[in-house]
Amino acid sequence: MECRPRGARVWEWNAVKKIAVLPTLLTLGNGVCGFAAIVCASKIGRNDVAGEAADYFALSGWLILAAMVFDALDGYVARLTKTASKFGGELDSLCDCISFGAAPAYLLLHLGPRGDAMARLLPAIAVLYMVCTILRLARFNVNSNIPDPAAHKRFQGLPSPGAAGCLASLAILRGELPAKLAQYWPDADATALATSVQVIVESWAMLGAVVVALLMVSAVPYPHVTKNILRGKRHFGHLMQVILASFVILLMRELAIVLLFWVYALGLPVNYAISRQLARRRARVPRAVGS
Repeated sequence: MECRPRGARVWEWNAVKKIAVLPTLLTLGNGVCGFAAIVCASKIGRNDVAGEAADYFALSGWLILAAMVFDALDGYVARLTKTASKFGGELDSLCDCISFGAAPAYLLLHLGPRGDAMARLLPAIAVLYMVCTILRLARFNVNSNIPDPAAHKRFQGLPSPGAAGCLASLAILRGELPAKLAQYWPDADATALATSVQVIVESWAMLGAVVVALLMVSAVPYPHVTKNILRGKRHFGHLMQVILASFVILLMRELAIVLLFWVYALGLPVNYAISRQLARRRARVPRAVGS
């Protein structure tokens, strides 16, 4: 039996502890980005259409997306270094409550309509969104303890980062699209462009927030996007798809990000409902004798 010096064993243990610090720092980066998004959203002026409000809208949305990147990396690094722990899982959920619950809900208060009857419902919808996020994260923690491997192949309900990305994409659209449109149409009134985008975002923000909030606590299955991207070997065609998607996002990132998140959030439930309806119809059709 090999006997190693006590000093070598201590060095190895300290090395493991140092490696475990990296996933923890990534998880905390998630929470810091969420808090920074709230701070940026708090600086949005109530009556500022095309001024500094646009910058704060965009920055707040990008910080939520940055939190999503940290959220994806911390678990990947923890599995890669074999330092995943219950502590890391609980810390991740606490930071997710900030970045994907409180931050989007607070941002929604500025994305929604102002000064009309619908605006009175906005705080209630923001609370609903945050409550559904907390319930979604609690259910995820419970399901994570289930030993059945089949329970971890898909999410039950819309993941909270996906729901937060839907609202963050609207904030980025609200903040950056008017300036991009002004580049394509230099003769157009910049204030009119900003107002048009604002009206569109305000009209969809409230309804969209209710939909994604309810989808988070639904039973609709959603695939593990980050696991599919970060795990396993990929062929050349998959690499070309990623490069093409990245090029499209960079070309018109404001619209591309909105389509990316909202198609993921709403397209899968529609496909799920159609598949279930077709399965029910097949079950009702009597099978031919001898088939």
